[in-house]
Amino acid sequence: MANPFCHKHRVTYAECTVGNHVYHSRYLDLLEAARGEFIRSFGPTVLHWQENDMIFPIIEARLHYKFPARYDDLLAIEVRVTAIEKVRLNFGHRILNQDGKLILEAETFHVCTGVDEKPKRLPEELAEKLKSLLIQ
Repeated sequence: MANPFCHKHRVTYAECTVGNHVYHSRYLDLLEAARGEFIRSFGPTVLHWQENDMIFPIIEARLHYKFPARYDDLLAIEVRVTAIEKVRLNFGHRILNQDGKLILEAETFHVCTGVDEKPKRLPEELAEKLKSLLIQ
């Protein structure tokens, strides 16, 4: 099993509610940032694919909130490839705080499309790199 990619993020005040926990929808932003850095870590960026008429919109997301993240926490956002198909791509995510406490588990399900939002096969170059990182 490949080790997950890990992106670090310090929780900002703007991400928190008055009750000092990260607002639930902000986790989707954190996952997006981590996936972008994951793709950047082994090749062309998400922007590169977009400029070449390929985008990867989310068609489903599942988030399981386990424990609140709070202002100034240092989060480790793990990203794993969990499935690759002709036009589909799935990721598993975990967020842990600086004490190793599990904050969130999530799955995101993506489809490869052109900018016109019509389905396209995953680019072979990207698919091959991702297959080598696939969690079995």
